[in-house]
Amino acid sequence: MRSGVIAEKVGMMSLFQENGTQIPVTVLKIDSTVVDVRTMERDGYVAVQLGHGKVKTKNVAKPQLGHFAKAKVEPKKTLVEFRVSEDCVLPVGAELSATHFVVGQKVDVTGISIGKGYAGVMKKYHFGGDNATHGVSRTHRAGGSTGQREWPGKVFKNVKMPGQMGNKQVTVQNLEVVSIDEARNLVMVKGSVPGFDSSIVTIKDSVKISKQPTLPVPAGLKAAAVETSAETEVKE
Repeated sequence: MRSGVIAEKVGMMSLFQENGTQIPVTVLKIDSTVVDVRTMERDGYVAVQLGHGKVKTKNVAKPQLGHFAKAKVEPKKTLVEFRVSEDCVLPVGAELSATHFVVGQKVDVTGISIGKGYAGVMKKYHFGGDNATHGVSRTHRAGGSTGQREWPGKVFKNVKMPGQMGNKQVTVQNLEVVSIDEARNLVMVKGSVPGFDSSIVTIKDSVKISKQPTLPVPAGLKAAAVETSAETEVKE
């Protein structure tokens, strides 16, 4: 099981295939550095802790500064852990690149959906609403009955009612990787991704798709990408 990555949602655009087919894609910029490694002996599980983004030293607590100093990396704004198998553990300080993914593979993207504020049941759950005529007044967009009779005499949990819409963690599964830009560390996936532009998302190998193209193991690192490009130039 490989590690996921932390990325920034840049925005959406269109790509065109050779036959002229237009594909809507979301552009994700990868910025992930290994800050710590969890081991079975010390922590009881195996995982890698990745950091994303820059933050001023004055805004970081002293314990966290010591944590980053031990890893010999600059303070990071966001930290995320990914469970991995023992053969996919990465060295501290390694930076993941767009080559971690392969064109054609399926990935799961997790992010925080855009908040819509307080919404009624028609906007939030697509209720049909009450009649516009036939004596109906003041209840055109109401949700209707929410309870029962004298027994049990209460509203059960999870009844669809007005409330905050959006601003929740959402995972979109089985998105296809359409293109990769190694120079700018960009990954383009087919379809939409939760969150607003410049929001932080995580990308992982799909958990439901078992047949994937050959993926780099333990991960696609920046150093490996640089070495590959250098070897190509020498051969040419």
